[in-house]
Amino acid sequence: MKKYILFFLVISVITSLVLAGCAAPAPAPAPAPAPAPAPKPGPSPTAGPSPTAAPAPTAAPAAKVFKLRYTDHNSAIDWGTTRGTEPYLKRLEEATGGRVQVERYYSQTLAKGTDALEAVKNGLADMGWLFYGYWPGLTPLSDVVALPFLPFKSAEHAAAVAWNLYEKFPEIKNEYRNIKVLTLFTTAPYFIVSTKKQVKTMEDLKGLKIRVIGGPPMDMMKRMGGVPMLIPMNDVYLSLQKGVIDAMAEPWMVAHGFKHYEVVKYYTLVPMFTGYFAMGMNLDTWKSLPPDIQEKIEKAVGGEAGGRLESRGFFDTAEKEVPDLLKKTGYPMEVYTLPPEEVERWTKVGGKPVWDEWVASMKARGLPGQAVLDETLRLIKEVPPTK
Repeated sequence: MKKYILFFLVISVITSLVLAGCAAPAPAPAPAPAPAPAPKPGPSPTAGPSPTAAPAPTAAPAAKVFKLRYTDHNSAIDWGTTRGTEPYLKRLEEATGGRVQVERYYSQTLAKGTDALEAVKNGLADMGWLFYGYWPGLTPLSDVVALPFLPFKSAEHAAAVAWNLYEKFPEIKNEYRNIKVLTLFTTAPYFIVSTKKQVKTMEDLKGLKIRVIGGPPMDMMKRMGGVPMLIPMNDVYLSLQKGVIDAMAEPWMVAHGFKHYEVVKYYTLVPMFTGYFAMGMNLDTWKSLPPDIQEKIEKAVGGEAGGRLESRGFFDTAEKEVPDLLKKTGYPMEVYTLPPEEVERWTKVGGKPVWDEWVASMKARGLPGQAVLDETLRLIKEVPPTK
């Protein structure tokens, strides 16, 4: 009996313990972990730096182009321009690789021929075709190449002599101190064209109003009885047509280029004198050019070579070809070649005496005229007529 009571007591205790465990409240859930803080902005710790785009290649700056205003009293289409000046200017441009471009102002469209030097000096023109026969007395020593009856073989020959004199005598260089001289060039020897009568002797010159260039040619003409007149080239045609002048001294290029063959009838071939020119540039313009450009210009069209180029194309080609062209125009043309004995008469009266007067006038001014003349005569013999 006691065993049964003990068994029930054990069972009761166990049952109570089980019921007590079932009735206990469920444990509170563990709190969720706090979210990790957001990462600060910045590159990923594992990623490398973003690649930087390479800069686009920068083009080299274009070389500066220098545009030069060029003044010239000649026509753009006449003989000398197309065969002398244009090849000269194109060679200059090509030598600089196009970095110098020349704006041409022909036919006095920028400055009159008589004003061309002043235009270059004051910068109205950067460059110019300068005829010193317009300004007598301005370049007295340079006038040596304009002395009458010097035995030059051609325009090219005279130009080479002129440049050698320029290089040798500082007093000659000083005459061009207000411009940059690229080169000096000259005409072929002048002869006489006339409207009313053929000039065959010195006596035929007496009283004739004859257009000549300034300097020694004026003294020559006075000595031989003519009346020398200074008239701008662009006014000569009307002066001949209207009788303001009876004749003029000129080379073949001028007779063709300025159409004097339309108003003159008589041509007297006698080699009297040459005129001279400078291809000049404004000093400030020249100094503004880089040294390499200056060097290329001087090498291509400067000095003796440049003078030969311009003189040969402008004048010497005309001496060979223009007479035949004029004969085909239909205008009257009577040509007379002065005999050697008559040339000698002219030389004795209007040649060597003018040389002596010129030397004396240079001496009076403190200039080395005799030395310059002696060197000129030496160079005429020694400098090659052509190259």
